[in-house]
Amino acid sequence: MQKKPRLGQNFLVDADACHRVVAALGNIAQDAVVEIGPGRGAITRLLARAAGHLTLIEFDPILASALTTEFGAMANVEVRHADILSLDLTALAHEHGRKLAIVGNLPYYITSDILLHLIAHHAAIGRAVLMVQREVAERVAASPGTRDYGVLSATMQLYGSVELLFTLPPSAFAPPPEVHSSVFRFYVRPRFEDLGVTAQKFVPFLRAGFAQKRKTLSNNLRSAGYSPGAIALAISGAGLDSGVRAEAVDLPHMAAVFRALIDPEK
Repeated sequence: MQKKPRLGQNFLVDADACHRVVAALGNIAQDAVVEIGPGRGAITRLLARAAGHLTLIEFDPILASALTTEFGAMANVEVRHADILSLDLTALAHEHGRKLAIVGNLPYYITSDILLHLIAHHAAIGRAVLMVQREVAERVAASPGTRDYGVLSATMQLYGSVELLFTLPPSAFAPPPEVHSSVFRFYVRPRFEDLGVTAQKFVPFLRAGFAQKRKTLSNNLRSAGYSPGAIALAISGAGLDSGVRAEAVDLPHMAAVFRALIDPEK
């Protein structure tokens, strides 16, 4: 009988997919690699042979123990029984003296939380290759003006570039999930300087603009406390239609609206 997965896990069993995930990281011989949720070690076995140093973050105590038994004797592999959402990735990067390369088959039910955690520690990360539910990957990589573009798309693309790599059917996992999964690569390349904004103020502004998807950008910003007159001037000054929704606005235009509202004298 197939053992029921713990903690919402669906284990990757497609050998070719494992090789493709590791290959997408590029040369990791000198890298400090962090694998999120290694599970039964399908990808780990490939990473352990290729990485300069490999840290395994596994929340399930039974799986963490099994990983320690298999990989504990390897000098370049460290197993941590930990919650990735509580892990200080910035401190880990300092510990290794270099930026981290992140890889993982992310649990569906906390995918967005993990992505935002990675963003919070973006300065400690060079690149990531992540497997998520297909619909989430499509949102992360979506372009402005498309149905899938939203606050997650804008936030991820504010901090770097996203590239969809490939999609896997349920049969690539055991037990098979009810959805397809996609792998994307993310290079951390923050755009704040180019956009003339700061993270401290622009990220909350971005979230406010997307607060209610059915509302216009103007109405969402009004709900966030900006005056109707200032909003109208900012949107018009950015060359946008007064009834535009945030999903149709790319980051440069959103930054223009932001700058006009925050510092209209410039």
